[in-house]
Amino acid sequence: MQLKEAIEARASVRKFAPEAVAVADLQEMVRCAGLAPSVNNEQPWKFIAVLNKSLMASMAQAVHRHLDQLFPDTPTARDQSVKNTVDYYSTFFKDAPALIAVASKNYEAMVDKLLPLTNMGHQDVNALRNYPDVQSIGAAIENLLLCAVDLGYGACWLSGMMMARQELEGLLQIAEPWHLTAFIAVGRPAGPVRQRDKKPIEEIFQVVE
Repeated sequence: MQLKEAIEARASVRKFAPEAVAVADLQEMVRCAGLAPSVNNEQPWKFIAVLNKSLMASMAQAVHRHLDQLFPDTPTARDQSVKNTVDYYSTFFKDAPALIAVASKNYEAMVDKLLPLTNMGHQDVNALRNYPDVQSIGAAIENLLLCAVDLGYGACWLSGMMMARQELEGLLQIAEPWHLTAFIAVGRPAGPVRQRDKKPIEEIFQVVE
């Protein structure tokens, strides 16, 4: 598949066929993820493939609990409907054949060497630079998603699970200096896949001369 074809075919897939995802294919997705650009070429990432359905179920229950803690009261039918939707988008991964957890760690920036000359810390500079570590993770995940499409899989990038980050880190035995950043559900799509409509080029492109 050509690169542009993969980009145009990529869609967020949330319903999967029961077919297993080959470990070799997951490894290839992660290899492609690792080729992404990163701040200072630090490559501040680690990818953990979860295939254990019992563990996935426990992770989904953790997300359920934290959602209930965040929003214990839903006084209207609309509120409950929104909560149900958020719950679904945050836990559908439990039915995916594979789930990839993305962990990251702090990086050392070149500018950090100048911090003794200031009253700022690493996190202050990281915020001023608009979080290049998070941008790096995003680039890696996009590579992974496109590789999944190229291999005939569907995938979905999840962030809603992060509301239960600490409990999920415990379940996955992730410890300092690593911390969870995102997840990707992966599997063969259960049916036809279509990318949702995107804004036209005229709306998103501008030239300054």
